[in-house]
Amino acid sequence: MSVYLETERLTLRRFTPADADLLVELDADPGVMRYLSGGRATPRAVVEQEIIPLYLRHYRDTPDLAWWAALDRDGGEFLGWFEFRPTGREAGEVELGYRLRRAAWGRGLATEGARALVARGFGELGVRRVVGYTMAVNLGSRRVLEKAGLRYVRTFHEDWPDPIAGAEHGEVEYALDRAGWRTAPEYWEP
Repeated sequence: MSVYLETERLTLRRFTPADADLLVELDADPGVMRYLSGGRATPRAVVEQEIIPLYLRHYRDTPDLAWWAALDRDGGEFLGWFEFRPTGREAGEVELGYRLRRAAWGRGLATEGARALVARGFGELGVRRVVGYTMAVNLGSRRVLEKAGLRYVRTFHEDWPDPIAGAEHGEVEYALDRAGWRTAPEYWEP
């Protein structure tokens, strides 16, 4: 296992094609997918033919900025994933995201992983700005972004072809730049 980052309770590593079952299972939980697809599962073919190849391309093109499988550090159980990859809009801007199994919710694991990635991004990788997006009604995800040091920027509305419940309230953007991170020492360590 190629470890990318470790925290007190998490190990983040690269995905491999052998992880397809883990991703299919994660996305099969309607609660996990509530704010992403309205609870609909991601088809196995999409995981195998689109998602995993996308992850592998990022490891090749931006080895330190990609998607990471999140495992329980003690037992090795798959907990979900974290995203920390270039947005493609501005040099040095990365998007922070996360998707955890329901059994991992409410334990501070999303915050722990997010803070560790933000600290590594600013402290080691030369990241200039970190952004995160979620539905305005997804209060849990918004709280994780806030606890990771990101601050509310704006609410905006997308024109989704198949909107899900809550979409009428819009999406929210949170962000943190290097200067803001440096002046908030409570976020320097995961």
